[in-house]
Amino acid sequence: MNFKLSNILLLLSVFYFNIILSQNVVFTFSDEASLKGWNIVNDDVMGGISESNLIINNDGNGVFFGNISTAYNGGFASIRYNCKRQYINEYKNLILRIKGDRKEYQFRIKSSAEDYYSYVYAFNTTGEWEIITIPLDSMYPSYRGRRLNMKNFNKNYLEQISFLIGNKRNENFNLLIDSMILE
Repeated sequence: MNFKLSNILLLLSVFYFNIILSQNVVFTFSDEASLKGWNIVNDDVMGGISESNLIINNDGNGVFFGNISTAYNGGFASIRYNCKRQYINEYKNLILRIKGDRKEYQFRIKSSAEDYYSYVYAFNTTGEWEIITIPLDSMYPSYRGRRLNMKNFNKNYLEQISFLIGNKRNENFNLLIDSMILE
């Protein structure tokens, strides 16, 4: 009887541990991942002509790519994902595993998908696979490229994540995305 009880307790602890681990994953691309819920938002919303796309490549990575044009007051491209409410709890950082093209990107979050502003963190890419560690409390509030006079991110949850490129020049871009995880 004692042997059965210890096996049951072991199985329950493994099950509980896996649940805890899975709760910090915001999104992971893979061969089986769906792009449902991801949206492309480019500068055409304000008259620009930049173009972008999001696909999953043969290695199972998300690929955000396109062309930025500054014509007609344009100059940005972005992808957004409205996720289920992700509780931050004790997590202090958001970890990105990405491979860029030596360009600057922004990672953005919203605590509510309905907020008009985002919390922003800009980062440069090296051209190699890398880990970008984003301290959540360093993400500043911004609306249409302007920093807002509000506190940095200090919310209990997030509902939207975004990647944006807008470096005020005409350029092609290519960002491979593996995962986004709370730590």
